[in-house]
Amino acid sequence: MTKTLVLLFHRDLSASKANAALAAAAGSLPGVEVIDMAALYPDGIDMVRDGAREAQRLLSADRIVLQFPIQWYATPALLKAWQDAVLTRMFYLAYEQEGRLLEGTPLMIAATAGNVPEAYRPGGRNLFPMIDLLAPLRATAHRCGLGWSEPFIVYQADKLSPEALGKAAADYGVALAGWIAATPGQQRTAA
Repeated sequence: MTKTLVLLFHRDLSASKANAALAAAAGSLPGVEVIDMAALYPDGIDMVRDGAREAQRLLSADRIVLQFPIQWYATPALLKAWQDAVLTRMFYLAYEQEGRLLEGTPLMIAATAGNVPEAYRPGGRNLFPMIDLLAPLRATAHRCGLGWSEPFIVYQADKLSPEALGKAAADYGVALAGWIAATPGQQRTAA
């Protein structure tokens, strides 16, 4: 069985409704491991202290999902710190031993947003389409040679009724299972 790694970047999962529901749906799928990064790194992540462990975590996965709430048109601070610590290490400091081996790994973004979909368009309240707000992550995926996949977005995440939230979580489980089935396991070769 292949392994899908969901790295969840929510500052306090116990206070979350939407990201907690999505994480539960993902975690119920076979071969999916969900990691609560804020619980793992409450004091932040460091390239020297944590980089090697996180690089190995990525290299053990066949697919990677970055799950997070959109905050002020960007990713949470811990996700950016993770990129700085882990991806800088893998692709600039240890490319042959780590970064090169990660290339080709499929990447999916699963994000929650507080507004309605119509707010994320030219002229809408948030001015830009969601895909434009995710451009830095798409550029990162391109730079690192990761296979970009269609993002899974839940809108009005903090305003959904329990029924709507349950449907969003079920839809995520279906989308994630379909993505897993459609993306081959990563074949790694030694450096």
